[in-house]
Amino acid sequence: MKKVLVLEDESSIRGFIVINLRRAGYEVVEAETGEEALQKLHEHPDTRVCLLDIMLPGIDGFEVCRRIRMANPQIGIIMLSARSQEMDKVTGLMTGADDYVTKPFSPAELIARVDALLRRSGEAAPSRSAELLQPPFLLNTDNRTLEKDGVRIKLTQLEYSIVKLFMENRGKALSREAILDAIWGKGYFGELKIVDVNVRRLRLKIEDDAQEPKYISTVWGYGYKWNA
Repeated sequence: MKKVLVLEDESSIRGFIVINLRRAGYEVVEAETGEEALQKLHEHPDTRVCLLDIMLPGIDGFEVCRRIRMANPQIGIIMLSARSQEMDKVTGLMTGADDYVTKPFSPAELIARVDALLRRSGEAAPSRSAELLQPPFLLNTDNRTLEKDGVRIKLTQLEYSIVKLFMENRGKALSREAILDAIWGKGYFGELKIVDVNVRRLRLKIEDDAQEPKYISTVWGYGYKWNA
């Protein structure tokens, strides 16, 4: 059974999330504080997705996200926030989250986001080739890794999916809408802004100078293009 960690200090909200996840077939691990969540992850290393509230006693959700991502680039992370300010969303994504959901949210929306993360992490490798070589990058689709000049770059599952999409469409301008549909799914409830923030995060990892990107160029008013 697929396992999800739910970090939420309000018991009523946590109970609502847990019930709906279990109805959808997930095994759930619960935590009330950031410290407890990190301990539970240590006890349950097979956890596939984390749902992290931002406002918490002790260390907040941003810090929990950062620590989880440092330890595990593969796990899926969704931030939960009662605040809808743009900066909260950007901060969550830049600290390593894959997605965010603003309270109040419907059970269908939340389950769809979790399902989408798991689909990406379980994406099958294409049979035609296990490698995409576009110097200085080498993408291995069997072990889902990226190297630049022979050096491994640590990517989240979502970042890997974006790079793979770009490399499979080398030199082609991709609209934000096309990227959103391909990576997050056509039923995604969120905003196009999530594409921009994740591309910004990816540039920090793969570009020689993220302020002057060479490999992921912006097509103004449209989207992005891969130039490796």
